[in-house]
Amino acid sequence: MSTSQAGAIDRRRAIVLGLGALAAGAGVGGGLLAYPHVETARLWYDVIGVDVSHHQGHIDWPMLARTDVAFAYIKATEGGDFRDQRFQASWDGARQAGLLRGAYHFFTQCRAGAEQARNFMAAVPREPGALPPAVDLEHMGPCRSGPPLADLVEEIATFLVMLQEHYGRRPILYVTSEFDSAYLHGRFESDTFWTRSIALPPRFRRGRWLIWQYHNCGRRAGIDGPVDLNAFRGSRRDLQAFAAGER
Repeated sequence: MSTSQAGAIDRRRAIVLGLGALAAGAGVGGGLLAYPHVETARLWYDVIGVDVSHHQGHIDWPMLARTDVAFAYIKATEGGDFRDQRFQASWDGARQAGLLRGAYHFFTQCRAGAEQARNFMAAVPREPGALPPAVDLEHMGPCRSGPPLADLVEEIATFLVMLQEHYGRRPILYVTSEFDSAYLHGRFESDTFWTRSIALPPRFRRGRWLIWQYHNCGRRAGIDGPVDLNAFRGSRRDLQAFAAGER
């Protein structure tokens, strides 16, 4: 049996078992217990990744690398001064386990784009072969103190330009449909997106998304508790090309 055939069978098995568990559990209130194991994205995509932060605690990266996970995005920073306490350990652990990985920044409406970019650049090294940086755009406000940014789109654009100049790669934009429709409609049309759409394929940025976050409560060996799961729109070879800056 070829690797691709085995992968297809494993994928169908995961989907069928998950849907079966969901159906069996629904009648006795067990649907929520089955939900973490239902991965509809596996019907279409083979290349799976996770995104993690300190909320996942200690991660056994070698164990995680033995699953179907091919890549990881790791939270590095947030706003103008927050640094994720688990970033360096996860950054090093993922590399040692042989996983492709990138870092992401949670963008807030409360600090200037240049300030947030400097925070990220101070925390994340320039490293050949890493996935391009990502900016998490979902914060809808409010700010704890002071007014929100007067021109959010301009501040995001400043952030993107600064990271592109520093890392030599244009960041990928993680967006929810709510944030995209509220702030970004008609903007950043040529950028690459990472879209959030739980269970069902994204219905926005259809021609521009490369990564799809399809699960917010998944399970994988090596991580104690729920984790976000993502599908890459392409093959493992395409993922390697993306990491190398060839796509």
